[in-house]
Amino acid sequence: MFDSLSEKLERSFKILKGQGTITEINVAETLKEVRRALLDADVNYKIAKTFTDTVKQKALGEKILSSLKPGQMMVKIVHDELALLMGGSNEDINVKGNPAVILIAGLQGSGKTTFSGKLAHLLKTKRGKNPLLIAGDVYRPAAINQLQVLGEQINVKVYTEEGNQDPVKLAKDGIKEAKRSGNDLVIIDTAGRLAIDEQMMKEIESIKKSVDPNETLFVVDAMTGQDAVNTAKEFNDRLNFDGVVLTKLDGDTRGGAALSIRSVVEKPIKFISTGEKMEALELFHPERMADRILGMGDIVSLVERAQEQFDAEEARKLQKKIARNQFNFNDFIKQIQQIKKMGNIKELASMIPGVGKAMKNLDIDDDAFKSIEAIIFSMTPYERENPAVLNGSRKKRIAMGSGSDVQEINRLLKQFDETRKMMKMMQSGKNLSRMMGGMPGMRK
Repeated sequence: MFDSLSEKLERSFKILKGQGTITEINVAETLKEVRRALLDADVNYKIAKTFTDTVKQKALGEKILSSLKPGQMMVKIVHDELALLMGGSNEDINVKGNPAVILIAGLQGSGKTTFSGKLAHLLKTKRGKNPLLIAGDVYRPAAINQLQVLGEQINVKVYTEEGNQDPVKLAKDGIKEAKRSGNDLVIIDTAGRLAIDEQMMKEIESIKKSVDPNETLFVVDAMTGQDAVNTAKEFNDRLNFDGVVLTKLDGDTRGGAALSIRSVVEKPIKFISTGEKMEALELFHPERMADRILGMGDIVSLVERAQEQFDAEEARKLQKKIARNQFNFNDFIKQIQQIKKMGNIKELASMIPGVGKAMKNLDIDDDAFKSIEAIIFSMTPYERENPAVLNGSRKKRIAMGSGSDVQEINRLLKQFDETRKMMKMMQSGKNLSRMMGGMPGMRK
């Protein structure tokens, strides 16, 4: 996500590296490269020019702090302006009402149906809502089937009416069903087209008028760049939606849509979607996205994802096991499964300052843990509880069962042993202090 833009912005800041002061000349050179980077990211020319003009005005007006170098000051100014360009602060979704109604709109292929499922899952698990999904794309049976499959995955009811070709009536009937069934939230997935046409716009306008939604969200494929911004403007002119959802941000996106859309339609980006998993949806935070674009990571989002998977009671039990040196492969596999639920490994790494850049050329498979899981699940329950019993013959049997070899088993055992030692060390402040005191340059 935004890799190319991040690299080009980083190169532009190098112009100021080693400079003692900010001057009109070095600022102009830097911002010429910044503007070029934004245009390459498919940002609207007028927006890119206005952005760099604002940065220039602020840069030349700044008094350089004694603790900062010009390059650092420029990065801060660009960061703040990027956050403002994308909205400044995050805006939440309105789910008040009984039921609250959320209308989803967008072109075909933008990810509306998947987003509808993700949103239902998010509001169910994080806000305690009892959602009902309405399959409003009456023209494509595949869309209805897809929503039903997603509903089964997240245990959310999907309302359909076989043979009904009237999406307005379907939406109204679905809301009546929600009231009857005690659902406090309704999410209406609507039909899209490959391109904007009058029939689609009239239809979505009619649905909105008839159901009076709390929120109307426009879903857009971030990989389409400036075309996505133009489409959003046309939809907003007719629909006056409340917010934007950017999907497929885990793909080869240049970033133009995320950077331009707020300025063009004057509506906030409310959610970003970064994968196919139902958990791969998050509120959009402009400041955090600016951090990611400038290679500063996003520790806050990383911690939030970790907290979502955190179970206080399980953590206490694990702490006791570590203290007694009883951490085993059952505990190890639980930790792996929690990490997997947090999202794509490469994306998680990119949230750690400096790590994302170091890993950008590494090909990290989403199934990076698959071989480890295969090995552990090929062990007997007794072996998982008692790793010390794994002798040569047991390793051979596990290797055959997991499609690996003994060398891989040995590597995993070594990693497991190091993990156990590290966790034990982190439990003991005394041992940690002793370890740090023994390091070069450290004193007790």
